[in-house]
Amino acid sequence: MRQQYRHDVLVIGSGAAGLSLALRLADHARIALISKGSLTEGATLYAQGGISVVLDKSDSFSSHIEDTLTAGAGLCDEKIAAYCVEHARNGIQWLIDKGVPFTREAGVIGNSDYHLTREGGHSHRRIIHAADATGRAVEKTLEQQAREHPGIDIFEYHLAIDLITGHKLGHDHNHCSGAYIFDIEQQTVHSFSAQMVTLATGGAGKVYLYTSNPDVATGDGIAMAWRAGCRVANMEFIQFHPTCLYHPNAKSFLISEAVRGEGGRLLLPDGTPFMSQFDTRGELAPRDIVARAIDHEMKRLGAECVYLDISHKPASYIKEHFPTIHDRCLQFGFDMTREPIPVVPAAHYLCGGVMTDIHGKTDIPGLYAVGEMAYTGLHGANRIASNSLLECLVFAEAAYYDILENLGKFGESEDIPSWDESQVTDSDEEVVVSHNWNELRHFMWDYVGIVRTNKRLQRALRRSDLLKQEIEDYYGNFRVTNDLIELRNLALVAELIIRSAMERKESRGLHYTLDYPQLDDSQKPRITVLTPDNFQSTQASLPRRTRNRRKLS
Repeated sequence: MRQQYRHDVLVIGSGAAGLSLALRLADHARIALISKGSLTEGATLYAQGGISVVLDKSDSFSSHIEDTLTAGAGLCDEKIAAYCVEHARNGIQWLIDKGVPFTREAGVIGNSDYHLTREGGHSHRRIIHAADATGRAVEKTLEQQAREHPGIDIFEYHLAIDLITGHKLGHDHNHCSGAYIFDIEQQTVHSFSAQMVTLATGGAGKVYLYTSNPDVATGDGIAMAWRAGCRVANMEFIQFHPTCLYHPNAKSFLISEAVRGEGGRLLLPDGTPFMSQFDTRGELAPRDIVARAIDHEMKRLGAECVYLDISHKPASYIKEHFPTIHDRCLQFGFDMTREPIPVVPAAHYLCGGVMTDIHGKTDIPGLYAVGEMAYTGLHGANRIASNSLLECLVFAEAAYYDILENLGKFGESEDIPSWDESQVTDSDEEVVVSHNWNELRHFMWDYVGIVRTNKRLQRALRRSDLLKQEIEDYYGNFRVTNDLIELRNLALVAELIIRSAMERKESRGLHYTLDYPQLDDSQKPRITVLTPDNFQSTQASLPRRTRNRRKLS
């Protein structure tokens, strides 16, 4: 039975960004928290390494900012990077106050009660962590408190379909007033109205054949925001994690950056180390460099994988620092205390997304975006390790203050029309969905992966156009299912990635093309912006030097 729910704030997504925002707001407003699976299922749960924060006295804000800008290859917004770094301690303290059990090891660092590790791209040890399962510790802690908070109504196994805006309702304004949400268990679409809506749906790793992301990472929030009229930026910058466990049943289990940070070496199948040939920083080079190096060596040798070796460290050290990874590898027959483990790159993190300002505001009044799906300007052309959970915390807090200040200014949540299924029928060919899903992920991996060319992108766009038409015809004639909703979103996100990649006539950060292998120094660094109104891209100019600041849109 269809229902209409009314709340003050609708939060779509239950990872670190969505949960922390919901918990902050719940003391002041009635919150609906939407999760497309169980409350904890999302990328946060699987984040291993930790959260970057300046805690050690030998470290500094300026150093963390500089490392972030360097990794971002000229496309970071320094104002945003500085804001994030300088507000990091607030976010970490908030988690500590909530009870997140970060690993303590007094005396090892000398200037902190918490053990700090170092990861690729960072010049200091500044990664606070909970062993090698930081995301799980954060997610589980916040989940428990969300379930216990009387101000939060939790809707698990609910998948958002589309946003409801003033223009869609025939109003002069375009304020976002809710969303249509599919109840997966009841196979029914409900209407959710709210004064404010926040998208915190995470990334889109499932657009690729191989990914470290969980199955829920299908770009839903980006697709919904685009259809509602929001701009997106830098969608071409997909971070491929260099080291996922290579095994047919491992489903791309992530091997944390921290393994290399603590001395792990990358080896060819014959045991030869190779990273020093590609970067003087070796295994501590940024992820895009490491991923391309591995991809190069695998293609050169025709190898199925390379190997990551930390067995030269004491077994007790490995088990203490990487208990989850050690146990998981043992399940697949690999003992990392005694031998190298096989690894391959996999799609990991989206550095672009829905354009927001420093408070998480999008182009649509009343609509916010936080976390991986948002483009804040923090990551630029490449994300430095462990700035992702940090971004979730810092900008969820910024959105909280802005939402709190504006609650009530747009009036009470309004009634919205029920979902209309009068002109559709049940599908009799679900094979269309599964076939298109597989085709999409294969051509994205083959043509829009770690290394790109103009021809590959053109091939991908032709296939994307055909798939999009077929999916829209299917969507318009049959009742929605969760697979169809996700496929529709993935197809749109794939097109946004392809078109953004075609616009960048250079190799920068995570976007590497054989047709333009160098940086384009003839003009100032530019972010790639796509606008829904005409689906024509524009490129917003950034100062040639990142020290100059760009005004946020």
